[in-house]
Amino acid sequence: MASLHFLGAAGTVTGSKFLLEHDGKQVLVDCGLFQGQKELRQRNWEPLPLPAREIDAIVLTHAHIDHTGGLPRVVREGYDGPIYTTPGTRDLTALLLPDSAHLHEEEARYANKEGYSKHRPALPLYTVPDAERAVEMMETFGYERPKEILPGITLTFYRAGHILGSAVCVFDLKSTRQRVVFSGDLGRYNAPILRDPQSVDSATTLVVESTYGDRQHRDTKPVDALCEAVTGAFERGGVVVIPAFAVGRTQEILFHLRNLEEAKRIPEVDVFVDSPMACDATPLYLMHPEEHDLVMKSIVERGASPLATRRTRFVTSAKESKQLNQHQGPAVIISASGMATGGRVLHHLKHRLPDPRNTVLFVGYQSVGSRGRRLLDGEKETLIHGQRVPVAAEIHTVSGFSAHADWTETMRWMEGFDSPPRQTLLVHGEPEALEALRRRVQARSWNAYVPGYMEKVELDLSV
Repeated sequence: MASLHFLGAAGTVTGSKFLLEHDGKQVLVDCGLFQGQKELRQRNWEPLPLPAREIDAIVLTHAHIDHTGGLPRVVREGYDGPIYTTPGTRDLTALLLPDSAHLHEEEARYANKEGYSKHRPALPLYTVPDAERAVEMMETFGYERPKEILPGITLTFYRAGHILGSAVCVFDLKSTRQRVVFSGDLGRYNAPILRDPQSVDSATTLVVESTYGDRQHRDTKPVDALCEAVTGAFERGGVVVIPAFAVGRTQEILFHLRNLEEAKRIPEVDVFVDSPMACDATPLYLMHPEEHDLVMKSIVERGASPLATRRTRFVTSAKESKQLNQHQGPAVIISASGMATGGRVLHHLKHRLPDPRNTVLFVGYQSVGSRGRRLLDGEKETLIHGQRVPVAAEIHTVSGFSAHADWTETMRWMEGFDSPPRQTLLVHGEPEALEALRRRVQARSWNAYVPGYMEKVELDLSV
């Protein structure tokens, strides 16, 4: 018998965690943190429905914290088996997990200092040593290289095209002749740097993400919009501040700026990458040629740098970051966080927002309530570090740089199956997106179902 237990990313986009049970073996697919609303974050403290030491293997689809951030907790609770993933995911996770642990330690330290926690003392969800131990337990192998990870269970990775190392995970279960496919987070077709998502020819059970199950990416020429925003600020002698996620989005923006400069669509100017995480992650993209698409590969082969303009500088120290306040335009500053909720970008916004020559350019989704969303909605004054900062700079957004497939791209990927899976289980989406994609999948005569949080689904054994 085989079953799937949905321990996260069920009815929501966060906390991906799925327990695959087969012939007495337990495989945890992803081990993500719940993020966002408090009621979701509280789930991070709840124990798994089985002791961690009873899990036989863990498999990761990619490095984002909502897919990996629970690993140190599970390791802390006694898991001591292998964690299987691709080389790219391992390298990114080695950056992201210790950083996540550091934030948890700082939060607990601050709670104890201020005395606002009901726990005495407040403890972190996990520590940096827990995170480092989780990374040490990772075992990697490449795409399209089947590996028997447990007796009777063979795992194969295929490219998902979402971020460096992201994978579609295919499990072949020998005794029941089933094939269970997890899409992970699917990337987009014809996106730069990474190769397109790979099709899988068959599945008995498909678990597919639904992040944009109700939306299409309508900005078909985001590079033109990026060029227009940058040249507009340069003509005013201003600085363009781009809040961007450190992994994935920053590298994509650097790639486009480099190409725009080479095509002489923008002038040669200073470009500063002011995010320690982005500075560490960017070289990793260059270290994995197995991930590169043809354009990226051709740039590397002719000895050029695909992720830097002629005057790109990577800012690592806090002192260098502060010195950027003295830099007069034109220039581009790419800094995290992507929604302007924290990090070094706040210092740049505080300094640049009052000047009408400058532009703040958002290149990713801005959630409701975030500072980024409020600025896009026309906020004339924003509170940063306890100071009220007037908003005189131009505020723009480019919506076409998402690393997630929209519903048309998800359906395109699903058309790669030779025949419909017996079960299609929809996860990693808000209720509206899940329901929209379910209707679309069923309209193609596929059996589609949206499992609930903590629901256990038996896998279809019918022939």
